[in-house]
Amino acid sequence: MALPAHALPSFAEVKAAHLSSETQVLDRHGELLQRQRTDLRVRQGEWVGLPEVSGALRQALVYSEDRRFYEHAGVDWQAVAAAAWGNVWNTRTRGASTLTMQLAGLLDADLKAGAGGRSWTQKAGQAVWAQWLERSWRKDQILEAYLNRVPFRGEIVGIAALSRSLFNKAPHGLNADEAAITAALVRAPNAPREQVAQRACGVQQAMQRASGAAAQDCLSVRLLTDAALRQRAWAPSEGDAPHATRRALAEWRSAHPSGAAPPPVLRTTLWAPLQRHAQTLLQRQLRELQAQRAEDGAVIVLDNASGEVLAWVGSSGALSQASEVDGALAMRQPGSTLKPLLYAQAIAQKRLSAASLIEDAPTHIPTAAGLYIPQNYDRGFRGWVSVRTALASSLNIPAVRTLAMVSPDAFARQLVALGLPLRETGDYYGLGLALGSAEVNLLTLSNAYRALANQGRYGPVAGLVGGAAGGSAGRAPNGPVVQAIDAGAAFIVGDILSDPNARATTFGTDSLLATRFWSAVKTGTSKDMRDNWALGWSQRYTVGVWVGNASGAPMGDVSGTSGAAPVWAGVMQWLHEQNRSRAPAPPARLVAQQVRFGERIEPARREWFIPGTEQALFALNAPAGGPGASGSPPRILSPTSGTILALDPDIPPRNQRLTLKAESPHVRWRLDGKPLGRGQQIQWMPWPGRHVIEITDTRGGVLDSVRVEVRGAGVKGVKTTGVR
Repeated sequence: MALPAHALPSFAEVKAAHLSSETQVLDRHGELLQRQRTDLRVRQGEWVGLPEVSGALRQALVYSEDRRFYEHAGVDWQAVAAAAWGNVWNTRTRGASTLTMQLAGLLDADLKAGAGGRSWTQKAGQAVWAQWLERSWRKDQILEAYLNRVPFRGEIVGIAALSRSLFNKAPHGLNADEAAITAALVRAPNAPREQVAQRACGVQQAMQRASGAAAQDCLSVRLLTDAALRQRAWAPSEGDAPHATRRALAEWRSAHPSGAAPPPVLRTTLWAPLQRHAQTLLQRQLRELQAQRAEDGAVIVLDNASGEVLAWVGSSGALSQASEVDGALAMRQPGSTLKPLLYAQAIAQKRLSAASLIEDAPTHIPTAAGLYIPQNYDRGFRGWVSVRTALASSLNIPAVRTLAMVSPDAFARQLVALGLPLRETGDYYGLGLALGSAEVNLLTLSNAYRALANQGRYGPVAGLVGGAAGGSAGRAPNGPVVQAIDAGAAFIVGDILSDPNARATTFGTDSLLATRFWSAVKTGTSKDMRDNWALGWSQRYTVGVWVGNASGAPMGDVSGTSGAAPVWAGVMQWLHEQNRSRAPAPPARLVAQQVRFGERIEPARREWFIPGTEQALFALNAPAGGPGASGSPPRILSPTSGTILALDPDIPPRNQRLTLKAESPHVRWRLDGKPLGRGQQIQWMPWPGRHVIEITDTRGGVLDSVRVEVRGAGVKGVKTTGVR
């Protein structure tokens, strides 16, 4: 029987065709970050060169399977004769199959043994192939290929997978006991543990006798066999970026045909030293917070210009009881971290400026759902403060007042435009949206902050997959870059969040938030201290950190400054050890002006303004006809936008009048575009329908507007109990 030469592979072809069951995930510079199993059919490692295999294993394998391996030319005719003689007399022999013949059977599917073993035709084919291999390959190549292709126990194929799975070490580290067990598994891969141990003992003792030494007791081999065959030490995922790896592989699969095998090597945008440092900082911080019942966290680092993810730490690893949960994608309440986006919208709409005054005092705000009574984090009140102080010091009541000006629905639309996946409308969340009543995830929130860093320009996060060897090219961001926030407003918010004096009211002047280089940062804590956050940016990077519990359990006295902020500060410090961060240049149209405050509310300072909002004096006793204490156009206090009223047929219409209230007495009211009255407070007799209520100045310019709905009596599903 002869085989065509063109059907026989070369050693180089066999080696090149070898595929690991793992994908190696590399960072942007080619450094290994993670090994992830992607082939669930077999467990196979990378190709191992013969010099990387321990001498003990090579010796044990040759002695056990093919003692004349270095003497024969592919077929051991002495062993063939001995096997034939044994068959005649029904005696057991070692067998005639050489390592080269076994390799031939592994390389050609037609020679694969069936349930009853190989046929005589297959054995003849093995012999022919073996002789060709011996003429074409070197002995060391034959042994190397055999070690990489031989099936071991269960799904394990090749020496790399075996040594990692059973002994948790590389092939070069296998000792004499481990080599004997490996050789025993070649002959009977799935034999019971006792049988494998007995055969391994036989291999070891035979080798000892052949070397002239006395055979030793096999207790250590038996104990090691029992332990090794009970474990699977090779984890399906090992490295420093398990969650980012899952994301990168999902991206790769979405860009390739269904069923396509992932590449053996996948390059990502991650930066390995940064990834490891962020992971170390997070774990160190959570160890310090164990007494406060905090065990989970996540870190995201984005490149401001490209949107590439430089670090993606999804959990605290071994410190977590839910380490598989990706904290970077988990939906959590963001606390005060939405405030910068809210104030940016109010400033862009010219409702406020950075110097506008807002009262931080106990308040009861009427809403469609009833009275809303917000509180500050420390339960204290500061009185009248500027927007700069209110935002930098994270005061809750001014933020709620600001949302009442902007309206929850308008703010929700702004958040969606910045990529935050809100599940409900703004009216569903109500004024609590200012304090983070919606749920977002760290990745999208960090990217929204990146828009602030980029003067309001929003673009999606770039794909994690970079230029992968054997994989796809890097994926571009999934969408265009748009101007989601006014550039001037984004700059002003960044200027506020970088001002250590402005945040001193709450955080003091020496907090972790004050870096030695330019940076802007905001912290947040959700209800019952279930989540805390620190997000901010420098000239080049945006960093987001979340600390909490994957289970949603509350922490004990852990705020954004004590939980997430130390990690944020550590990552930022590492990023700027060699690179400076300069303050951004203001957009050309912004106006810089010196301002002062009446009643000594705050010290005089230089402030930035959107054109048309600048003024020199901010005081509580503003002149008649001018703007109020906020320095912005007056707004409608009642009703709030989205209010629904139901008319009761049993109550006289004159007793169902609705009071309309504004901040200033110097306004005019319009209903659906028609004059309704003037003054700070008027009465309106509602009628069914949807209506737009506006206040205007003396020239007819709209200062504020709200939308209300009036439902008549008898409408199905509506209770006729007045305002609700």
